[in-house]
Amino acid sequence: MSIAAASSLTGAYDGAVESSDLDEWERELSGVVARIAPLFFRRESKGHAEQYLRGLLSPLARKNGWTIAEYVGEAEPKALQRLLNLSPWDADALRTVNREYAIENLADPAGILVADPTGFAKKGTKSVGVQRQYSGTLGRIDNCQIATFLAYVTSRRDRVLIDCRLYLPENSWTAHPERCAEAGVPPDVTFMTRPQQVREMIESARAAKVPFAWFTADEEFGQNPGLCAYLENEQLPYVMAIPKNTTFRDASGTTHEIEKYAKRLAPNTWQRRACGIGAKGHRVYDWALATSTEQDRQYLIRRSLDGKELAFYRCYNPNRAGFAELVHVAGARWPIEECFGASKNETGLDNYQVRTWSAWHRHIAFSMLAHTFLAVTAQHARKSGSQATAASRTRQPGSPTDSPPPDPAHTR
Repeated sequence: MSIAAASSLTGAYDGAVESSDLDEWERELSGVVARIAPLFFRRESKGHAEQYLRGLLSPLARKNGWTIAEYVGEAEPKALQRLLNLSPWDADALRTVNREYAIENLADPAGILVADPTGFAKKGTKSVGVQRQYSGTLGRIDNCQIATFLAYVTSRRDRVLIDCRLYLPENSWTAHPERCAEAGVPPDVTFMTRPQQVREMIESARAAKVPFAWFTADEEFGQNPGLCAYLENEQLPYVMAIPKNTTFRDASGTTHEIEKYAKRLAPNTWQRRACGIGAKGHRVYDWALATSTEQDRQYLIRRSLDGKELAFYRCYNPNRAGFAELVHVAGARWPIEECFGASKNETGLDNYQVRTWSAWHRHIAFSMLAHTFLAVTAQHARKSGSQATAASRTRQPGSPTDSPPPDPAHTR
């Protein structure tokens, strides 16, 4: 396992990693390996699965069949390629193990589900789902695959990827059964929009009893009537981004275009609040909240401190959560981007060299599990670090109190 990867996510060691830390990480990883072992029928496959997982956690700059094989001492990558392409095991079951492992360690009744697509640049036409299409990740139209992911974010901003769906474009893929068959797409797979994929993942999370209080996503999902209707019919609170030309009815019943409405707000309407911490520190914006005659709906407006940039959110708020909580949920969209960054940088999410449906899902499931292991390791390290700090500050003879200081809220 990469010490750099683990220690960068733990944030608890001040740059010093001791042998006891490595021992603890190894015990945790061995437990993960034991969890996934029943998914593989042959002893060789169990061993290759462990090799692949450890390779994804290694300090390798690029993590594909060749580099991982060399790292784990294999003379060639055929065994690991066979694990992804030919061995009889279920990637869906591995994703389920990943979700269970995440929730066992990170479950939070105030948790937030976050959906977002990410792109994977690819050459050629054979990789499943590939076509020229717009990718926000790449910032342009390019030859790529796109997958929709569901993340789980806790109130302490722990964050993991718990589900995913590969997007198959209709015109170039699902409308061509022979092309899908060549890429190993199961015949029962049909076209789904990305909002439909998100609904399916939320339903799966609910069936698995994943505890959460909110859902959030970007404009692609916030402007989708079907997804909004599903969430509202199921009484699932959400804060989702919407386009600037969205219209709504204010408390008096007057209809407004939300961008024009925001520009007319009085200066004392805005409240300055942080909605999380990013690479450059606290993300601080001015915020305003508009009430609406639409049942249980409110509209949240975000303005940059220089007043030049506006962003807008539709909030379904049946439980009447306060202003600060709505801002907090809006800010929970960024952690899924951090999941993508960490998974691509540390656990090889985009380093694969596979083309078929099953091989793609298998690699992605392994990468998600490796990232979850790092997140769980980080959480355990913070807990033990906090306990050690508290113990060091308990009352010595003559000190004024027996009570250790409260554990500071973790933000990343």
